[in-house]
Amino acid sequence: MICKVTGNLWAVQILLGHSKIENAVKYLVIDIDDVLIVAARTEI
Repeated sequence: MICKVTGNLWAVQILLGHSKIENAVKYLVIDIDDVLIVAARTEI
């Protein structure tokens, strides 16, 4: 829910205590299209 509302995968990663964003994404029940949208908004 946090990811969908904020679009902030980094916040979800921190809240879950994961060292890698990939590990946090494994636990999220989200559509691949949602992940791609969030990734496009994320600055590296």
